[in-house]
Amino acid sequence: MKALPKIALGAWAWGNDGTFGRTITADELKPVFEAAMKQGLNLWDTAYAYGMGTSEKVLAGFLNGLPRDSYVVSDKFTPQCADAGSPTAMKDMIEMQLKIMNLDRFDIYWIHNVWGAPKWTEELAKYYEGKDNVPLIGVSNHNLAEIRQANEILKAHGLKLSAVQNHYSLINRSSEQSGILDYCNENDITFFAYMVLEQGALSGKYDVSHPMPEGSDRAAIYNPVLDQLEILNQELRKLAEKYGVGPAQIPVAWAIAKGTLPIIGVTKENQVADAAKAANITLSEADIAELEAVANSLNLNVVRMWEKEMK
Repeated sequence: MKALPKIALGAWAWGNDGTFGRTITADELKPVFEAAMKQGLNLWDTAYAYGMGTSEKVLAGFLNGLPRDSYVVSDKFTPQCADAGSPTAMKDMIEMQLKIMNLDRFDIYWIHNVWGAPKWTEELAKYYEGKDNVPLIGVSNHNLAEIRQANEILKAHGLKLSAVQNHYSLINRSSEQSGILDYCNENDITFFAYMVLEQGALSGKYDVSHPMPEGSDRAAIYNPVLDQLEILNQELRKLAEKYGVGPAQIPVAWAIAKGTLPIIGVTKENQVADAAKAANITLSEADIAELEAVANSLNLNVVRMWEKEMK
């Protein structure tokens, strides 16, 4: 597989599962997809769990007919979506997803969370052992001990852990503080940072006067602390002006500067343009230190219901 771009584009919101507060149609998303491909942003992150196949189906419709080597697909095994009691649960899930997406292979494939993870990592290793076209194998929402365990399980089958995907942002740096980023760097593992923009909370779009849509999962988390987030967003605006970009591009540039590959959710063309620009920003060490100092001073806890602190 060719080298990965600096940024992955996330299709979580494409699943219309209630997390983001509004329904988005395939017609709305098609120009977003096309704009991204024109910019060379061709790494797409999805999961069956995002709308029980809805996100995968929408993405598959856009990929249909394109040369297979022109895009990179990242998909996931979500244990809670599988028939956990079946001895062929892993095989069934992977082959169902490939059928939904009309693909013969995935480029990256993940264990989505730690529910029964050692068992599922073992099953994933057995499925791919000895096969051609083995994807990069990753684990998501794992702490350091669980990441080490997954790597050992894969090694026993002649495979290796190639990717880790965790929540990582200016206001959730537990994967850095726990040593996960260091472990990834030492073991040639790409760290994918999801929710770098905290579902829009660090985009500069929302404040006390302009809260997130009521009734959405993200509103319940971020609206109560928008007064504190305004402090960090003001710092983001200051750096955005310095670099001639929008506020939402600064957290992305920060994540890249920290050696991670951020996953940016896209539902609009301007978000694609922002992502492309963010990949070309190089923040100074002083800028990074100031951003982190302001973020740390807020002492926010934005760990979500499906996550844990990475201690």
